[in-house]
Amino acid sequence: MGLIIDTNVFIALENGRYELSALEKFTEYGDTFIAAVSVAELYMGVHLATNEPSRITREVFVENIVAVVPCLSFNQQVARVYARIYSAFIKPRKKTGASVHDLQIAATAIAYGYPVLTSNSRDFEKIPGVQVLVP
Repeated sequence: MGLIIDTNVFIALENGRYELSALEKFTEYGDTFIAAVSVAELYMGVHLATNEPSRITREVFVENIVAVVPCLSFNQQVARVYARIYSAFIKPRKKTGASVHDLQIAATAIAYGYPVLTSNSRDFEKIPGVQVLVP
């Protein structure tokens, strides 16, 4: 059992929109994980900071996350699922509301068989096979 935490949940924690205690109700799902693309998104936030104090604060926050939350690889199995999801929405020009990164998180969740904890369920609601949880 496990649970993948979406990037936006970590950002909400960093910005004080969620308290860490809000995640306690999801302990029944077992271990928590982060998708590789979410790690990249968090590091992008560090590099896009508008000033040095903000960059340092973000970097410390991100380093603390990656030190304790295991990262799920974007491996061949995830890539296969991602290709299926991406082509299902791109070929017929369907709109999911999800970004390419959200589709990668969804593919990771499907491939590993874990739900996604997200503060923006709309990003995932049209993607079949993704179990979505909201804090």
